[in-house]
Amino acid sequence: MVVVSPWLVRKFLETSNVLRSAYEFLESDEEVQSLVEMANIMAVGRLRYNDHGVVHSRIVSGAALEILDLLMRANVRPSSLEVGISRSVEEAMLIVLASAYLHDIGNAVHRENHEYLGSLLAKDIVDRMLASALPGVEGKRRRMMRQEILHAIYATETNTQALTVEAGVVKVADGTDMAEGRARIPYKLGKIDMHSTSALSIKRVDISAGSSRPVSIEVYMDNFAGLFQIEAVLKPKIVSTRVAEYFEVLMKVGDREIRVYP
Repeated sequence: MVVVSPWLVRKFLETSNVLRSAYEFLESDEEVQSLVEMANIMAVGRLRYNDHGVVHSRIVSGAALEILDLLMRANVRPSSLEVGISRSVEEAMLIVLASAYLHDIGNAVHRENHEYLGSLLAKDIVDRMLASALPGVEGKRRRMMRQEILHAIYATETNTQALTVEAGVVKVADGTDMAEGRARIPYKLGKIDMHSTSALSIKRVDISAGSSRPVSIEVYMDNFAGLFQIEAVLKPKIVSTRVAEYFEVLMKVGDREIRVYP
């Protein structure tokens, strides 16, 4: 069992030079960091929403890699491996890492259609990142890997079907960043309503191997208001993927444990 946090991603960087190289590129690239910072200026500074910046990028990256790892342990193969775009698990993990880190950069332009905008903004960034992290992968296969990443960014939109395992993993991971007010439904800062009340009631989110399904997401909360976040954000993201059958979601309030998905 692991806790969804900004530090979870380090678990995977320690064992992969490719992932570490890609992550260091994303963390140091001036364009990436400018877009991430601008996304937060738009979301927090101008719309008065909750955080959509670099901490969220790190959280989703770690959660997505953890979910992918659990799925692969249950013999679920990444889609890019199935069709030969990726030729190793490490390359499939790179697709997930890059998609997760970059998925919200479209907010730098506008909150509306930010998933679509982000997929366009990411194109040249992903080309540079792949050249840096996977210098031996060139031409057609590098371009196809890029498109897998752009698809995963685009498919984080709630009503858009995620067509690959990798995109589904990133989409669900985005929904797990909800502890201590980090809800994935944007809510107005300082405004007391169902959005903010439900978000603030969630204290921790854990990911582990499930009892009946490969991945269990456990949401710890102070009160039942947090159910709103699960119903309005996490569950719609799960069901709009091709990996929905592999998840279970539990909510824990005090001594009570309630299965809320499936």
